[in-house]
Amino acid sequence: MNQSWFLRKHEDGSTFGPVRFDQIARWAAAAQIAPHDTLSNDRQTWVKAPMLAQLGMDWLVELTSEHYYGPTTLGTLQEFIRLGEIDGETLVINTRNGARCKIQEMPQLWETGLEDIGEGQTEIQLGDPVGPAVARMSIRLQEQIRDLEQSLEEERRALMEAERRYAELKEKYEAVIQRVGTQIH
Repeated sequence: MNQSWFLRKHEDGSTFGPVRFDQIARWAAAAQIAPHDTLSNDRQTWVKAPMLAQLGMDWLVELTSEHYYGPTTLGTLQEFIRLGEIDGETLVINTRNGARCKIQEMPQLWETGLEDIGEGQTEIQLGDPVGPAVARMSIRLQEQIRDLEQSLEEERRALMEAERRYAELKEKYEAVIQRVGTQIH
């Protein structure tokens, strides 16, 4: 693990490194490595970050009963709490032993440096300032997509109804014009 390592971000392909593995571990703990990001020590063979047990990416966040985020680290869970993306009621699964629990039932989240700074702010040390951006998860994205799809469907129905009504009115208009035209001649 003392070799030089590289991190490649899944979302845009940007690469960070070479850095020592302890820096990679700090990035993972500080929510700077997402589940689909890959790591390499030779820039030839890349593995998904959660495959390296030393990073502690052992947690799945249950977004819905069918969608999960992760696996990720305790530090990332802390960052998601800070960002308001998850709360005490959010369910997580430990991928090592399959245990499910709510965030509020995880004392290790509160014992590892997540402290209230005031006004709902929490402090997470992000390590190297030139490192990768903090990984973000949009739990609400699925809900937003569902809401937009529902709104779109409602608008389609309203449009179809308006088009049907327009066709009826046009037909009546043309019938009236035709009657008026035959009465004039």
